[in-house]
Amino acid sequence: MDILGYLLDALTPFNLMLALVGVVLGTVIGALPGLSATMAVAVLVPFTFTMDPAAGLIALGAIYTGAIYGGAFAAILVNTPGTPSAIATTFDGFPMAKRGDGGLAISLATIASVSGGIIGALALLMLAPPLAKVALAFGPTEYFWLAVFGLTLIAALSVGNTIKGLIGACIGLFLSMVGVAVVGGDVRYTMGMQRFLSGIDLTSAIIGLYCVPVILDLVATADPHLKPSATGGLRLMEGTRKAIASKFNILRSSIIGTVIGILPGAGGSIAGLVSYSEARRSSGEPESFGKGNPEGVIATEAANNATVGGGFIPTLVLGIPGTPPDAIILGALLVQGIKIGPTLFTTDAPVVYTFIWGLLIATVLMLPVGLLIGRYAYNSIIKVPKSVLAPTVALLTIIGSFAIHSNVEDSQLMVALGILAWILNRYGFQPSPIVLGLVLGSIAEQGFVQTWLIGNASGRIPEMFFGRPISIGIICVALLTLLFPIWSEWKAKRRRQLEVAGAVVEDAGAGIEPEGKTRNLPSMVIAALLIALGVWTYTVAGSMSPLGSVFPKTISVALMVFSAMLIVQHIRRPAGPASTNPAFDSGTRRRTALGAVMMAWVIAMPEIGFLATSLVAFGLIMAIADYDRPAVRVWLIWSAAGIAICTGFWWLMANVLLLRMPAGLLF
Repeated sequence: MDILGYLLDALTPFNLMLALVGVVLGTVIGALPGLSATMAVAVLVPFTFTMDPAAGLIALGAIYTGAIYGGAFAAILVNTPGTPSAIATTFDGFPMAKRGDGGLAISLATIASVSGGIIGALALLMLAPPLAKVALAFGPTEYFWLAVFGLTLIAALSVGNTIKGLIGACIGLFLSMVGVAVVGGDVRYTMGMQRFLSGIDLTSAIIGLYCVPVILDLVATADPHLKPSATGGLRLMEGTRKAIASKFNILRSSIIGTVIGILPGAGGSIAGLVSYSEARRSSGEPESFGKGNPEGVIATEAANNATVGGGFIPTLVLGIPGTPPDAIILGALLVQGIKIGPTLFTTDAPVVYTFIWGLLIATVLMLPVGLLIGRYAYNSIIKVPKSVLAPTVALLTIIGSFAIHSNVEDSQLMVALGILAWILNRYGFQPSPIVLGLVLGSIAEQGFVQTWLIGNASGRIPEMFFGRPISIGIICVALLTLLFPIWSEWKAKRRRQLEVAGAVVEDAGAGIEPEGKTRNLPSMVIAALLIALGVWTYTVAGSMSPLGSVFPKTISVALMVFSAMLIVQHIRRPAGPASTNPAFDSGTRRRTALGAVMMAWVIAMPEIGFLATSLVAFGLIMAIADYDRPAVRVWLIWSAAGIAICTGFWWLMANVLLLRMPAGLLF
């Protein structure tokens, strides 16, 4: 009864207001690419020092859970994860929005997020001490195999194009190795540039790899960005029925999210990817994933929100933060004079249980808040003309990548990776495997090298990798996840071949156009360049220490092998017909112009100033995206909106978030 008594403390008007305001702020911040939950929590921590400890924690927890959920909005509406936890939401959320089911996708994401968040918070409330022991059972070997398990999702994302998916994963793993080695301290692949010493920033890379290609394609045609919903609105009742029908998916994904959430360093991105993979594996229609299957959205959003409650378990019980926001909240607890550890639930029970109940209340409040914001967000995105939408999204990508470290170099890297991703995507190299490799690379390397060190010192390397019970379980599930989609695709191909003799087998890949069975020269050229990259990577690794070189050498060999396999695969195919499409049509010219404007924008920003370059770039992108040639009055309205948007974000960054904005010669 004591635990229930703390519920009344969480239901005071002040705590309810903090929970509501925190969820709203977190959702809005999470929906803006780059403005992460970590930033929101860090900025607002000082304001909680004057509050009662429980009230301050409720505010921070509400912002945290709201930001994790808010990432789904950008993932569904503009194909860019607002937070890394929403990576897998893009796989099916954006295809749903493209076909007119964006409202339904938002409803499903909201219901799944609330359900997963409640399950994670209940686990924190009732099972925190015993579940914390799970985190202690995971060593470097288990983390390595967990990362490998996440990489097996490539098989699900790239069915029909598996070699290109594996090449993309190797590219991502290479990007994760740039900078100082996680074990050994070697400085790797920085090309003598100081900007790369800290590595490739994950959030900037995700924004570039996902969002920039979307912006480039956005201006290529006059077609609307999203189709209006034929049935209108968020379709809440339909979403509720689908969620009830998918109750097992929600429960399984929430449990996965809670368990992965308690593993320090794993976080919502891995939980979402693992849950997505399991949802696809257990589905009766696995080929529909990546093409707008609601089950994919449900699995991802239930899992990544369950990690919020799960992540607080090691934070509160062991003093080991699972994610950066957990670390910040842990610091706030220490400042308040609260001792972290197993005795926290007895010595400071009023604080911790009031906070947990407040987190549950904030999670429930996400339902009305999310549906209200989602309704207006979806309708607004549909109604905004491309001439305003394209430069606004471009501005958000620049701001989001810059705001992480107040560093223009992050924005420059973001644009460069985005243009590269568009080129690779055009020839079948999807961004998702690259992001997977980048997300999981450091976890895989650290676990691999540490396990190798321990095994080498004790003379038990095979036993260390393959003899631990948890590792064996993860390996078995990873093999099942890897082989199931390949087997499923083989069966589907066999069935179609029997039904239509001699028909061209369609590519059942994750939402990509099949390349066909003819030779593709650009793919072969890219593969040859990647072989050269692998040779350079291996050569450079020769000058590193054994600890710093073992992982790069392994990945470089894999990259060369997969690239050579792709070349052989295309050599064996017949030559394709000559292309009848113009090489430099109107869409390509607009894409090229937009890419040039964005690159010039981030290069000129530190010299001229953020606001001045943003106003000029906004106007240029408006002209590039314009197909309708509206009247002067409409242009004036659009220009006024652009000035207001640029100035508003500049003021917000400089005066609210207190970022060091580049002033340059002007402002």
